[in-house]
Amino acid sequence: MVALAAIPWLPCAPGWSVDWPAVLAACPWLLPLAGTPQDPLHHAEGDVLIHTRMVAEALAELETWRSLPPAERGALFLAALLHDIGKPATTEVAPDGRISSPNHARVGASITRSLLWGDEGLDGPLAFAERELVVALVRLHGLPLWFLERPDIARAVFPASLRAPLSLVATLAEADVRGRICADGDELLGRVELFRDWCTEHRCLENPYPFPSDHSRVRYCRGSQQDPTYHAYDDTWGEVTLLSGLPGAGKDTWLYEQHSRLPVISLDALRGELGVDPADNQGGVVSAAKERARELLRRRQPFIWNATNLTRRLRDPLVDLFLGYGVSVRIVVVDAPLSRVIERNRQRPSPVPEAIIRRLASRAEPPDVTEAHRITVVEG
Repeated sequence: MVALAAIPWLPCAPGWSVDWPAVLAACPWLLPLAGTPQDPLHHAEGDVLIHTRMVAEALAELETWRSLPPAERGALFLAALLHDIGKPATTEVAPDGRISSPNHARVGASITRSLLWGDEGLDGPLAFAERELVVALVRLHGLPLWFLERPDIARAVFPASLRAPLSLVATLAEADVRGRICADGDELLGRVELFRDWCTEHRCLENPYPFPSDHSRVRYCRGSQQDPTYHAYDDTWGEVTLLSGLPGAGKDTWLYEQHSRLPVISLDALRGELGVDPADNQGGVVSAAKERARELLRRRQPFIWNATNLTRRLRDPLVDLFLGYGVSVRIVVVDAPLSRVIERNRQRPSPVPEAIIRRLASRAEPPDVTEAHRITVVEG
């Protein structure tokens, strides 16, 4: 594993200078940013690589960055390098010549996760918490510039505070503004300061927003509660556990080591029972699994749901099903470096094709505490 605090090309005291040739040598995935155009109205400095260098240099000048603990300093600098990594894939030139990159933060977050999960991004993979912090910073880097335009500011900001310290998001946004040439730079810096002030007033700049309880947090973040300060009555009668992880990450090993007597609903086992090939349509398997879940929930029997569950789109219907029966939900994320997952998979009796695992990894969205009452991360 790579430690963010130990990356050799990070700017450091006493000079805090950015060794850009060393950065490019260590991060060749930055090179496609060269030649990716930007709208001169907002980025008169030039292409995305020029902007990225200017952002990195602006960040290294900020005392708010220099005063951070080494690991957070490393995460923020890496996020500065990656914050526009999604622009080459999303940049569009309109007929009138205007240039935009819609959804580049979302796409960039996915690219960032893939880079830092494998060995392509650095000399090795990052640990889960460090990787997902960088991913969250890339995903949220524009929030301070646009939060005032959201119809519900609290609903945009409070869940974001659960994913990354918003003080770091604000520092990245400030560097993003200082690392560009534009006519509205002072206005944008003013927005960043307003963001800091708003978050300070609502007690979520340095720490996650203080929801009254885990149950209130889940209800608010999933849209069933409007008031974030409301202390919802917790009438849950038990807990259902949902596993999430790539094939070969170690989910079955985790189950074995728990020595749990809880029932397990396994999609792999159901496929065997029903004679459904993994490459075939899985609708019948999922329907059968949900019916077994309903039977257990009606009996108020806690259980474990064992499947990959790699994206929120797959997890949300399951979590909603479980919550509807009055349980609390725990998601256990089983995570391992991608190279280790691939090697373990090769040793399985029926390995999943490596191309499929890499494709699943490129689309994965590990859960966070906006989704469930508890998130447990198991690194293997």
